Amino acid sequence: MTEPPLIVQTDRTVLLETQHPDYEAARDRLARFAELEKSPQYVHFYKITPVSIWNAAALGERAEDVLDWLARSARFPIVPTVLSQIREWFRRYGLLRLTALPDGRLRLHCDDADALQAIGQSTALAEILAFAEDGTVTLAAERRGDVKQALVRLGYPVDDRAGYRTGDALAFALREAEAGARGFRLRDYQRAAAAAFHAGGSDRGGCGVVVLPCGAGKTVVGIAAMHQLQTNTLVLTTNTVAVRQWCREIVDKSTLTVDQVGEYTGEQKQIRPVTVATYQILTHRKGKLDAFTHLDLFDRGGFGLIVYDEVHLLPAPVFRATAGIQARRRLGLTATLVREDGRADEVFSLIGPKRYELPWKQLERQGFLAPARCVEVRVPFGPERAQRYAKAGARAQIRIAADNERKDDVVGALLDQHDRDRVLVIGQYLEQLQHLATLFRLPLITGQTPNGERDRLYAAFRKGELPRLVVSKVGNFAIDLPDANVAIQVSGTFGSRQEEAQRLGRVLRPKSDGGPASFYTLVSADSREQEFAKKRQLFLTEQGYAYEIVESGTLCAAAERRREARA
Repeated sequence: MTEPPLIVQTDRTVLLETQHPDYEAARDRLARFAELEKSPQYVHFYKITPVSIWNAAALGERAEDVLDWLARSARFPIVPTVLSQIREWFRRYGLLRLTALPDGRLRLHCDDADALQAIGQSTALAEILAFAEDGTVTLAAERRGDVKQALVRLGYPVDDRAGYRTGDALAFALREAEAGARGFRLRDYQRAAAAAFHAGGSDRGGCGVVVLPCGAGKTVVGIAAMHQLQTNTLVLTTNTVAVRQWCREIVDKSTLTVDQVGEYTGEQKQIRPVTVATYQILTHRKGKLDAFTHLDLFDRGGFGLIVYDEVHLLPAPVFRATAGIQARRRLGLTATLVREDGRADEVFSLIGPKRYELPWKQLERQGFLAPARCVEVRVPFGPERAQRYAKAGARAQIRIAADNERKDDVVGALLDQHDRDRVLVIGQYLEQLQHLATLFRLPLITGQTPNGERDRLYAAFRKGELPRLVVSKVGNFAIDLPDANVAIQVSGTFGSRQEEAQRLGRVLRPKSDGGPASFYTLVSADSREQEFAKKRQLFLTEQGYAYEIVESGTLCAAAERRREARA
């Protein structure tokens, strides 16, 4: 008889054996309530945290179901303290409730004596909460976000039932095609995601995060949520290209007109019933000590809904502004809830809990994502660069590894191998990208590329006129290049899982020929870059992707054989 696949440790780390016949089922079940931390070849390490349990509770998981599955799947008995801690975190979800009072203040309900004592002893809450002699706890409506943040840090998530402002009314319809006809139709999972967020219009919904892969149509989920609420909406996204894509999609897929959808960026300042802005414009200020110039946009335009695209990238000033607008409905959209800065609790408390999520592989099986082959190519240093690397400090080593000139040959070999594909070369460092663009005579898009030129190059790529592009990190976010099927990552951001999700997502849209996508990461062997690559593997492993490792010499030799055969 096969032993169970898990080992649950006293620090709530869960070890999952990758060679176990039940590995895939166990991985998918664990992902509902635990976070993947490390993914060596044979054993993967998950961690059960308060936020992971609270997000699971928001998705309808029950403590007894999770504990029963853990007990049946664990190879050894689980210590009682772990079981009691998980049970306690489940119990705390929704133990505290916020409701509105007739005088405009809010009331914090708490029926648990221990929780009430902890709240009363908190210095962070002392100036926010008012304790009456009859045991009633109240607060000013404008401190709604502050109290939710403070309580999550104390370990007590809040069930916010204080209601929302409706915002200005905005009547419109979706342009869905008839069944069987060509054109836009909401997919079942997109409809389910919007419905989970909306929760029938009750105060139990209206705030939270939808987690779906890049290419799965998160923009459409946002439009569906707007349609359910029929209210003025502010959409926040990562850059001007993404702003314009949102504007085009909204006009294309709804009866809203161009005059009703505005762009609020460094180039235009239009406030309309639907306003799409960049995070950069909201965090703009003239000097480090000056106020943020445009943060008051939240309070203009009669917005009843705020949509946060790529919510995992939310900058600190927008977090602070969001704390003050808890009476607006808030929808976060992301491919991964991982935040490298550790602020997942702020997404939970200020935007809301995870309302809907689908595994990437499930969407691949249904044909909504292209199957992907993920390959790490290890590139050795030459003698001179190896010496420079050995003598350099830790920070300089990162750049020396990223700029490894032997990556040039690997990029050339991959371009040769994929000579009939649509290829994106993506990297972090501008000098490296400029060098590659010059070497292979490819167009380059960076943050300095004017928006008009970016739009022209992206359009030419979509039409097949330019089958290859070199893009900086601006290519990480919200660019619609559905026919891209190969990505070559030459450098990245310290092993960021967020970045890995975005870059893989560039090539995951289903292809017209049904073919697979290829995602290559070039790393300098035996360097800090290789160490960072292990962190990025976490995301791919978490989503169920196999991760191949090959030596650069193998690829380059194969390219040479192809050239000789053609000659």
